[in-house]
Amino acid sequence: MHRALLHVSRRAQAVRNLASTVEGDAFRLNEYSSKYLGHRKAAFTEKLEIINADDTPAIPIYRVTNAVGDVIDKSQDPNFDEPTAIKMYKTMTQLNIMDRILYDSQRQGRISFYMTSFGEEGNHVGSAAALESHDLIYGQYREAGVLLWRGYSMENFMNQCYGNADDLGKGRQMPMHFGAKERNFVTISSPLTTQLPQAVGSAYAFKQQKDNQRIVVVYFGDGAASEGDAHAAFNFAATLKCPIIFFCRNNGYAISTPTSEQYGGDGIAGKGPAYGLHTIRVDGNDLLAVYNATKEARRVALTNRPVLIEAMTYRLGHHSTSDDSTAYRSAEEVETWGDKDHPITRFNKYITERGWWNEEKEKDWQKEVKKRVLTEFSAAEKRKKAHYHDLFDDVYDELPLRLRRQRDELDAHIKEYKEHYPMDGLKETHH
Repeated sequence: MHRALLHVSRRAQAVRNLASTVEGDAFRLNEYSSKYLGHRKAAFTEKLEIINADDTPAIPIYRVTNAVGDVIDKSQDPNFDEPTAIKMYKTMTQLNIMDRILYDSQRQGRISFYMTSFGEEGNHVGSAAALESHDLIYGQYREAGVLLWRGYSMENFMNQCYGNADDLGKGRQMPMHFGAKERNFVTISSPLTTQLPQAVGSAYAFKQQKDNQRIVVVYFGDGAASEGDAHAAFNFAATLKCPIIFFCRNNGYAISTPTSEQYGGDGIAGKGPAYGLHTIRVDGNDLLAVYNATKEARRVALTNRPVLIEAMTYRLGHHSTSDDSTAYRSAEEVETWGDKDHPITRFNKYITERGWWNEEKEKDWQKEVKKRVLTEFSAAEKRKKAHYHDLFDDVYDELPLRLRRQRDELDAHIKEYKEHYPMDGLKETHH
């Protein structure tokens, strides 16, 4: 009898221990899920296994057309109407022509600096077309096509590159650092990646507004993704649940550093899920795919779920006019990319097959754009430069005493050494 009772007692204790273990495991897994793992479900395992990063499959590259412009799956065709498709094509080709003329002008010493977007026109226009005009954009310095789509005038482009008195920034920025309040495009800053955490701040502000219908889109390159500010921005956006799209133009090079030397994981998109960002990798030379991806990303972002888009593309031009890419890549590599996968060529086939475009229209359009660019270029070149007094304006409503003193000191210096400071080319001051 005693042994039987002891056996029952031990069994009851075992049951209690098992219940306690199950309850304890459930408690811990629930805590880990809700507090440690972003509400993702985890499980215990007794199998010792270190995850091999090399065995993790890469995120696929979403596309709509193949390399020659054929739509692969008709259900993915956004079915643009003719005016929209023609505007897209004209924006891409206008950007391409403007780039060629301004690049050559820098080589002639007529402007100080320039950066082309050769080969990346598709991700500019495809993404810009999928947004609403009231969405706020933070650019890096290779998003001129986004501004073109939004109606930024050729006159403004030329004035900014010349830094003349009619430049919206009054000549304070180097060329390619555009900004347009009326286009909801924040002025570009030179320091790499600073725009990412700033963009998250704007998105968080939008989130606080009742019935918010605006998102923020921030553009950056693969090199910028290696900066600390990018990681801080990803984390802030995910934890604060901000309505933002991170749009990465992965063009293969951070100036001269190839992507193969920048990171060891699954590109830029591979970082997204780790931070809690909804993520898609898209063929950046496929305008249709970029459009679809950005449109869907905008829908998701409006629900306060940040999205990371990695657009796979290739930089056909030099990084800038300060760079000579032949020092780190072959001419054959560039030529092959241009011949086999160009966004303008691919979209040209799309509109040509629908009867919306032909060689005659192409010839007339090229001629028209070149004339327009050269006309505005010539006009901007002749305009006077901003007065140096503008250096002190547009920060304070009333200029502080210390800045007035600095301005007076500068006036005195220029007056004393006037032979070194020709004033004929400056606009008259309002002071």
